[in-house]
Amino acid sequence: MKHFSAEAGDEVVPWHASAQRVAQALAQTAVERDERGGTPKAERDALRESGLLMLSVPAELGGLGASWRQTLDVVRGFARVDSSVAHLFAFHHLLLATTQLFARPVQWQPWFEQTARRRWFWGNALNPLDKSTRAEAVDGGYVFSGRKSFCSGASDSDMLVASALDANDRLLIGVVPTRRAGITVLGDWNNIGQRQTDSGSVLFDGVRVGANELLLDPGPLSTPFACLRPLLAQLILANIYLGLGEGALEETKAFTLQQGRPWLFSTASAANEDPYVLTHYGDFWLALQGARLLLDQAAAAFDQAWLRGTSLDEQERGEVAIAVAAAKVASTRASLEVAHRMFEVAGARATHGGLRLDRHWRNLRVHTLHDPVDYKVRELGHWALNARLPQPSFYS
Repeated sequence: MKHFSAEAGDEVVPWHASAQRVAQALAQTAVERDERGGTPKAERDALRESGLLMLSVPAELGGLGASWRQTLDVVRGFARVDSSVAHLFAFHHLLLATTQLFARPVQWQPWFEQTARRRWFWGNALNPLDKSTRAEAVDGGYVFSGRKSFCSGASDSDMLVASALDANDRLLIGVVPTRRAGITVLGDWNNIGQRQTDSGSVLFDGVRVGANELLLDPGPLSTPFACLRPLLAQLILANIYLGLGEGALEETKAFTLQQGRPWLFSTASAANEDPYVLTHYGDFWLALQGARLLLDQAAAAFDQAWLRGTSLDEQERGEVAIAVAAAKVASTRASLEVAHRMFEVAGARATHGGLRLDRHWRNLRVHTLHDPVDYKVRELGHWALNARLPQPSFYS
């Protein structure tokens, strides 16, 4: 199986072999691990050893210096075979980017250098909708206390990006070692999909967060450049969704060619010549191809905006938001459709529990509920009808 392109434009990327090896290893155990759930410790360690955790880190800081389009291509390749590990890998890079967008270089560059040197894996405890974690001001910083939900990748992480609300309900975001006193990562994630993302809860019991660990300058969503953070998050989700759809189609194709049988009323001699089967496959390919083109376009626009840095203005940021929203809607719809209707071409034998072909739909159904796609369509409607750009938030 071709997991992802070896090229970015006309240039062969040096990390392709490592990414391909990781993807092949993930594919060999993905079915069994989906059933087991829990922390994919061996797979996380394989990512540490591969060097791919440094993919988005600038070369001058010890990283591989990949563009976001190149990084997202690797995310999508992983998602074709294992969307849980793709999720963890992608969020690691999102959290690194969060520090770069919300803080000054003097603060985030040492974290990047140590990530490259120590092979740190970053985990998430940043959830703006969860108001249950509070921050109390103390000398030299704050103390975080409470329970944070949807903390993807917190288990087996080295660093956490965590959020809490202060006495004035201001969102504070800090970077802390996962093993700091007072932090307890709970193994309470048991959902039907994305079963190895450890997206459960983290308890903060009087956790000290120093002033030098808070992302205050320029701070969350404070400038057009800082407002690229939610767009990167949405791009990551869309690439995982598309990867899932492509993986579902690839597995269904193999099943149809190897085990498919024509229906007794079909005039075709083989399942792959049945006109209804061909029609479904044509629909699947067309939907995914359209989403793929929109995603590549959005990633290219995002890279251009990223290179603008602090010179990025609101109009430029808003136009990228439209491109990302379109890609997010298209990848959601196309991949859910493929993962749901794939059984219509594969037949009853494809529902055998040992195959776990349903994992593609389960993973998509869980992950696409991250934020309602209807609101993305509404943003696109405002743009199409009223020329109104999306208002920046942690979800737009």
